Amino acid sequence: MKVDVLLGLQWGDEGKGKVVDVLTPRYDIVARFQGGPNAGHTLEFEGQKYVLRSIPSGIFQHGQTNIIGNGVVLDPVLFRQEAEELAKSGFDITKTLKISKKAHLIMPTHRLLDAANERAKGGAKIGTTGKGIGPTYTDKVSRNGLRIGDILNNFETRYAEARKRHVAMLASLGAGTDGLDELEKNWLDAVDFLRKFDLIDSEHYINHALDNGKSILCEGAQGTMLDVDFGSYPFVTSSNTICAGACTG
Repeated sequence: MKVDVLLGLQWGDEGKGKVVDVLTPRYDIVARFQGGPNAGHTLEFEGQKYVLRSIPSGIFQHGQTNIIGNGVVLDPVLFRQEAEELAKSGFDITKTLKISKKAHLIMPTHRLLDAANERAKGGAKIGTTGKGIGPTYTDKVSRNGLRIGDILNNFETRYAEARKRHVAMLASLGAGTDGLDELEKNWLDAVDFLRKFDLIDSEHYINHALDNGKSILCEGAQGTMLDVDFGSYPFVTSSNTICAGACTG
């Protein structure tokens, strides 16, 4: 069995994406194991620049399977933008990318909550990217999250319940929901786009691959010093960016 982990030793921006792309031909599977679209991996080929925020950096090689693991939080709108940009350049990732059904969805209200929470902290604010990542991980840990697999079963009811709860939280913070209807329409369209992909139980897929002698490269986002447990707390991200995160993510 062979699983290698590639992660940053500082606060990110160490060039992980480029290294993953170079190493990918040595592996059968490249799996992203944590983080959200606040991490950008930039690669450049023949003068064309690509910025990947959720999609693993092994997507440009041929034949390898790429996986967005359960430890990732995914914004369907930003994911669709990434995928469509890649398609314009000739990379049809619907055939090579699989997404864990246990990965959590970043909702439009998560973005609003992110901004409201930062405002409420005043001078003690963390300085988040405002993409709703922290509130999504908060929902995950509090067992209120909406997961990729939920789009396959009773999604409308589950989404409405989560939305209602978030709107109440926003009101308690003195924040409104201006622009939510438009954000929501675009988001729901992007959720439908996710149905084009192979949604899997990634833990079973990975273990089956290892049982069959496949090699796996785990791709991390951010860096060690942004780990929620061992980083420069509280100025950290909301997930485990170290090797331990690969075991669960």
